Amino acid sequence: MTDAAIRVAAIDLGASSGRVVVGHGTSRHFVLREVSRFANRPRPVGGVLRWDAGALFAGIGDGLRAASQQAGPLAAVAVDGWAVDYGLLDGDGGLIADPAHYRDPRSGPPFAAVTGRPGGVAGVDAARLYEATGIASHPINTVFQLMAERESALIDRARHVLLVPDLMTYWLSGQLGTELTNASTTGLLDPRTMSWAREVADALGVPTDLFPPLRAAGELAGPMIGPAAAELGPGRPPQVVIGPSHDTAAAVVGVPAADDTFAFVCTGTWALAGVELPAPVITSASREAGFSNEAGIDGTTRFLRNVTGFWLLQECVRQWESEGRQVDLDELRDAAGRRPGLRALIDVQDPGFAAPGEMTQRIARACLRTSGVALSGGAEIMRCILDSMAVAIRHAVRDAVRITGRGIRTVHIVGGGVANPLFCQLVADACGLPAVAGPTEAASWGNVLVQARALGVAGGSLPELRSLVRRGVHLASYQPDGEEAAWARADEIVLASRGG
Repeated sequence: MTDAAIRVAAIDLGASSGRVVVGHGTSRHFVLREVSRFANRPRPVGGVLRWDAGALFAGIGDGLRAASQQAGPLAAVAVDGWAVDYGLLDGDGGLIADPAHYRDPRSGPPFAAVTGRPGGVAGVDAARLYEATGIASHPINTVFQLMAERESALIDRARHVLLVPDLMTYWLSGQLGTELTNASTTGLLDPRTMSWAREVADALGVPTDLFPPLRAAGELAGPMIGPAAAELGPGRPPQVVIGPSHDTAAAVVGVPAADDTFAFVCTGTWALAGVELPAPVITSASREAGFSNEAGIDGTTRFLRNVTGFWLLQECVRQWESEGRQVDLDELRDAAGRRPGLRALIDVQDPGFAAPGEMTQRIARACLRTSGVALSGGAEIMRCILDSMAVAIRHAVRDAVRITGRGIRTVHIVGGGVANPLFCQLVADACGLPAVAGPTEAASWGNVLVQARALGVAGGSLPELRSLVRRGVHLASYQPDGEEAAWARADEIVLASRGG
C-alpha cells in the first residue's frame, strides 16, 4: 500500500439516471465529487421495453471527459449498475438488440411456469431453483428473461450474454467477462461454489456457456480503449478496473459500519434490506421468507430481501407532473411528516405495484382495502408510502435476524433515502434500533474504494475500506421512538391484507 494520491472515476448506472463520480485521495482519506449526471430512459422497441445502451455509453463518455477536464487525469475507471438485465452480442462482438427492461412483462410466463405449477419446468420448480442458486424467484430475474428469449430469434444469433455493467466495461476495455457480484443475482449461479448451476440451467434451456468467464471485483480488465479514451487527452489511458458491478454490492462496501453487527438498507427504486454474512444461508425458511444470497466482495454474502422502494413515490411524482402539477419533494415530505403516522398503510410488496402508470389510484385503492382509509392529497399518499416502506423494511430486518441468528445493533441506511429524514426516522422506529444514515452515494464509495485497493492505495480489508467512508462523509443518527405496540399493530394490518 502506498501513500500516493490517486484519482479514479466511478460510473454508477441507475434505473432512471447514470452518473460519473470522481474519487480522489490516499490511504488515509478520500473525497468524492459528482461531475456528471445523465438520463437513462427506456423506450418500447418492437413491443419490448428496452434500455438505450448507446445513449448510456455516450453519457459515460461525456461524464469521463468532464471528469478529466474538471478534476485532472484519471488513474482508473469502473462501472456498477443495476442487476438482472443484459445485452446479447453476436459473433463479431456487436450488440444484437438493446437490453430488455426488467419491468417488461415478457418474463412473466416462464416465471409462472417454473413457480406456479407442480414440477415446474423439466422438474425445476421454485424450491429446486432456490436450492441450486439461493436466489428468491422474481419475474425480473435473468433466468426467466433468458427463458423468454427463446420466443425470439435473438438468442439464436447470440454468442455472448453480458450483464449491463459488464457490457459497458467491455465497450470501455475490449475485454469480455462476467463479474461475480452481479452474476450472483441472475438466479443461475451457485453461491457456495461461485460457479454456474448448470444442471438447473440446462433443464430450463438457459445457455450459461454464453456468459464470458467469471471474474472478481478488483481485477484489472486493462487500459481504456477507443474514442472515449482518446477524448480524455494525451497521456496514459486509465485502467479499467472490474468493480463490484452490482450497485447494491458496491453500496454495501460503502456501508460505514465499525463492526459486523449491522443490518443494511440500500435505498433507491428498490430498498434492499438484509445482513452481511460470511457464507450463504440456503434453507426452506430463507426461501419461504423470500431472501436472496448475493455475492459481496471478499467472500461475503449479502443476505437480503428485495423491498419495493422509492419506485412508488417516483411513479406518483411522474404522474402528478404529467398532469401539470409542480412537485416540491421537500415541501411534500414536510407536509407528510405532519400527518398522523401508521394510519394509512399498504403492502408495498404487492405485485400490483410493479408496473408503471396510474400509481396514485392504485395506492388509494390498496390503502382503502388494507387500512379502510381514503387518502386525500399528495402528503397523505407520501406518508402512506413511507410508513408502509418502513413496515416492509422492519419485516425484512427482523426476518433476516430470525433466520440467520445474526445479532445486530444498528441499521445502516445508504442511498437516496438518506436525503429523506422522515423516512430514516421511520426506519429506526419500525426496526426498534438506532439507524445511521449515509452516505447517499454509497455505491460510488464502494466502487471508488475497490478501485483504490486494486491500485494499491486503499487498505486491504473490508473494514479498512469502510473506515475511509466513516472519515469521509457526514453521518446522521436516528434513535427509535419506542412505540413497539404501534408498529406491531401495523404489522398485523399489512400481513392481514396478504391473507385476504
